[in-house]
Amino acid sequence: MNIKKAAESTGLTADTIRYYERVGIIGSVPRLENGIRDFNERSINQLRFAKIMRTAGMSIEALKQYIDLIYENNDDTIPARKAMLMDAADEMDEKINDLVIARDYLRGKVNNYYGHMRDAEQKLVSD
Repeated sequence: MNIKKAAESTGLTADTIRYYERVGIIGSVPRLENGIRDFNERSINQLRFAKIMRTAGMSIEALKQYIDLIYENNDDTIPARKAMLMDAADEMDEKINDLVIARDYLRGKVNNYYGHMRDAEQKLVSD
């Protein structure tokens, strides 16, 4: 599959895919005789994994470090890999908590719109 189809399949841009390959987030993508990338199932799985980890908030540097540990294929690195995943999950929990607080705040404003918000808005536009 070419890069355009890989981008459609993963929801990543072609530029992001090229970047991930260049910095080692994904392994080297096989190429056709004419030099065009030919994404296989392994490449697509690596891209989907990278997308999920980035969505979870993992930095490029941390993701690269995690992937490097995977490629070492050494069970001694499992505790470090688990710790990295746990750190990412903990950071995501914090973000989720912040979003829940903001959502609840907004819903409270909506529920009390006429009792409080409308008066507050009027004060913003009145002299």
